[in-house]
Amino acid sequence: MNGSLIDDLMGQLQGPAMGQIARQLGTDTGTASNAIAAALPMVVGALGRNTQQPEGAAALFNALQRDHAGQGAVDLGGLMGAMLGGAGGAAGTGGLGGLLGNVLGGGAPASRQMDAGGILGHIFGSAQPRAEVGLSQAAGLQSGQAGKLLMMLAPMVMAALAGRVRAGKLDAGGLGSALGQERMRVQQQGGLGGGLLNAVLDQDGDGKVDLGDLLKLGGSLLGGRR
Repeated sequence: MNGSLIDDLMGQLQGPAMGQIARQLGTDTGTASNAIAAALPMVVGALGRNTQQPEGAAALFNALQRDHAGQGAVDLGGLMGAMLGGAGGAAGTGGLGGLLGNVLGGGAPASRQMDAGGILGHIFGSAQPRAEVGLSQAAGLQSGQAGKLLMMLAPMVMAALAGRVRAGKLDAGGLGSALGQERMRVQQQGGLGGGLLNAVLDQDGDGKVDLGDLLKLGGSLLGGRR
């Protein structure tokens, strides 16, 4: 992968897209931006952890090939177009509200690509509730807002990842290596994203997540808003 997937996604989510996300979350663009800056490293870092085992890399690679590439799949540009309500958006999505209807709706998702709940379940497993609680406390969101944000980001991360696999002609091993580098970068950079990743994924495996310390970290980085 050329450059950071996280930085690339963060760059594409600026401007009008950030305003749309903030409105859907019911918050301001500053809060939305800080929340995304914490959420993306957590999601991508979790993918990096999952792919460090060969079977994990193979499973993700197969999912990308099956659900996020080929006929009927919507690439990241299409998802961004849908968010902005542009003509290039995914068919039938009708802007970000329509996209949210696909990923958050009560019925079955239109496709596996839009099955944000399923994607998050594969990424975080049993740690998904901790991911939502950690993000809400660290980024100053309500728990429902944090869950909605992760549901929006999950299909975008997978679409961007599928694009990089195609562009770089990566196999499962190359995908695992690239995501391992992304995870290492998140942990080395630290900050809110790295701290959230480590707390939610609980590297010691004891099931204990010190969200109190995480909340202090979030408060210090976000100007003590909470």
